[in-house]
Amino acid sequence: MSVNNRFKNAAKWQKAACAVLSIFAFLLIWHFGTNGTDLGKILPGPIEVIQKFFLSFAEPIGTQTILGHILWSLSRVLTGFIIAAVLGVTLGVTMGWYPLVEAIFKPIIEIVRPIPPIAWIPLAILWFGLGETTKYFLIFLAAFCIITINAYDGAKSVDPVLIGAAKMLGANDRRIFTSIVLPASAPYIFAGLQVALGTAWATVVAAEMVRSSEGVGWTIISAQDSNNSLQILVGILAVGIVGFVLAIIMRTLEARVCSWSERGK
Repeated sequence: MSVNNRFKNAAKWQKAACAVLSIFAFLLIWHFGTNGTDLGKILPGPIEVIQKFFLSFAEPIGTQTILGHILWSLSRVLTGFIIAAVLGVTLGVTMGWYPLVEAIFKPIIEIVRPIPPIAWIPLAILWFGLGETTKYFLIFLAAFCIITINAYDGAKSVDPVLIGAAKMLGANDRRIFTSIVLPASAPYIFAGLQVALGTAWATVVAAEMVRSSEGVGWTIISAQDSNNSLQILVGILAVGIVGFVLAIIMRTLEARVCSWSERGK
C-alpha cells in the first residue's frame, strides 16, 4: 500500500470516528436534557424514540409499519425525481450548448427556481386534484430546477480550447457534444442530482400533506393532529436516516461514474 493510500484510509477512518463521536455527543446532550427535566415532559428522550422507531417495523402506524411508510414515500420521491432528472439534464445541457435555447428557457428557470415547492400546493390541487399526481408534481418541482441549473453550468464550463481543438481535428457538433460536453458536464450533473435528491426527499413531507394515508410525511402530520411528539420524532428519524442513505448511494454512484474527476475521487 502506497503512502498516499495510507493517508487516504487514515483520513476516512478519522472522519468516520468524528461522525460517530458527534452523533453520540448529540444523543448524550439530548438524553440529559430530557431526563427528569421540564423539557422531558414535552420531548421524549433518545432511548424512547429509538426504541419506538425499531418497534414501528413490527407495530403499524396507521395502516402501515414504518418500513411500509418509507417505501411509499420512496416510490413518490423516485417517480418525481427520475422525471425531473431526465428533463432537467436534457434541458440544462441543451441550454449550455445552444444559445437560443438558453435565451428562451433560462429566464423562466431563474423565475421558478426561488419559489418553494410548498407554495405550489394550492395550484397543484386545482390542476391535478388530491391524488398521487399532485405529490409527483411537487417533488418534480423540488428537483427540476436544481438539476437543470447544474447541468447548464456543467455544459458552460467546458474548456473552449478543447472544443476548438476537436473542431480542428474534424469533429462535428454532435461528436463534440457527446465526446466532450457530456463527459465534462458529468461531475456538475451528479452534484445537482445529489442535492436535488435530498431536496426531493425533504419535500415529500409537504407533498404528503395533500390527502395521504401513508408515507413518512403522513406519520409526522397525523401525529401533529394528536400531539403525539413520540411519533413525530420517529417520523423525523426515518426521514433523516433514509436521506442519509440516499446521499451515500448517490455519492457512491458518482465515485464510480466520475472516478476521473476531483469530486469522484
